[in-house]
Amino acid sequence: MLSASDNELLTKVGPGTIMGDLMRQFWIPGIQSSELAGPDSDPVRIRLLGEDLIAFRDTNGDVGIIDNFCPHRRASMFFGRNEECGLRCVYHGWKFDVNGDCVDMPSEPAESNFKDKVKITAYAAKERGGVVWVYMGPRSKLPPLPELEANMLPEGEWAVSSIMRTCNFVQALEGDIDTSHLGFLHLGSVDPAGAVPGSYDYYTVNIRSPRYKVIDTDYGTTYAAYREAEPDTYYWRFAHFLMPFWAMIPTGVLGVQVLARAWVPIDDTHTMFWNMVVPTTRSNGGQGGAGAPRGGVNIDGKKGATDYLPNGTGWFDRWNLAQNAENDYKIDRKAQYDNENYTGIDGIYLQDQVVTESMGAISERTKEHLGTSDTMVIKTRQRLMTAAKELQEGMAPAAVDQPELYAIRSGGVILPKETDWLEGTEELRKAFVKHPGLTANK
Repeated sequence: MLSASDNELLTKVGPGTIMGDLMRQFWIPGIQSSELAGPDSDPVRIRLLGEDLIAFRDTNGDVGIIDNFCPHRRASMFFGRNEECGLRCVYHGWKFDVNGDCVDMPSEPAESNFKDKVKITAYAAKERGGVVWVYMGPRSKLPPLPELEANMLPEGEWAVSSIMRTCNFVQALEGDIDTSHLGFLHLGSVDPAGAVPGSYDYYTVNIRSPRYKVIDTDYGTTYAAYREAEPDTYYWRFAHFLMPFWAMIPTGVLGVQVLARAWVPIDDTHTMFWNMVVPTTRSNGGQGGAGAPRGGVNIDGKKGATDYLPNGTGWFDRWNLAQNAENDYKIDRKAQYDNENYTGIDGIYLQDQVVTESMGAISERTKEHLGTSDTMVIKTRQRLMTAAKELQEGMAPAAVDQPELYAIRSGGVILPKETDWLEGTEELRKAFVKHPGLTANK
């Protein structure tokens, strides 16, 4: 468990908070490129780290991320006119470009130079792989974008999706670095006798209590969970936490699977999930097999249901699921009772959503009772809090300036029992490496 003060340090991300300062050192996925349809298209409300912002694409196609409030009389820039390389406040016509400079102030005399003295808060934005990245930090010389393989490949190879989750980013992230829940929440109804012998799912449900190796890394933390496969082998699941909110889950084949998942804090009680993936590297969409529940949201770029509510224009009205807390996620109690579906909830992503949102907006960690299966969660919390405290002493995390640290892969692998878990997987954990003998199916 954590103390109340540590829980607050870990979860609060607004301006002036210790964790918020850490987040602002990094580039943050802000909005999908596709949401800004074209030059001079409608502005979009977005919220990041507790700040209300407006995203727009100007006449040249450049993206601006600016404060919601006009610096004149605080009217919302959401209602502004997106025209001629700037967003113009409709109250008095003040117009700002993507850099935050006031380029027109028609309510002032022509001879006035007041517009040269006024700026609106604007954050740097870069586009790559369908994502508008936002830098909200203090550096005048911008750090590099992280070398995330799934976000750096040619058009047509990757897919990107987003989903709103109504809870703090930490508990959402912790679901991705907790491997033991796979055998219960997602595969709880699967009988080993009904699984394909030699498959990863078979090994998972045959031994539902893995053992762990967990280490600190320059990018964050890594775990390798292992359980006996055959008499002379172990089935290993490698997964990573990468500063400050990234996860690489172990559901595919190590050396093949290419993905990155971000849990971006909208504010203290809302999180935007980002999934960046190369669909061809994921077996069956990476959703498990051997009777695992299907349906719900497809987050791997493959054809299938995407059960979203229509996007609206409010701060929290983008990428919300139709199955949500208001309708109890459409739980099927009969399917649960009959053990057709362990949870009665349809879809692996949605099952994760249910349990993390059900913890409350911010989980009360002073009341937890953690076990050995929570080793990665414990270490990752410590890693985040330590990094935030070190930043207050002037030490920025290494990953800010070393983008190559993000060039890694996660996934599962079968190894002989005598093989060292780190040395034996060194090449498989490297990004941008092809392994012709491996396939996505296991």
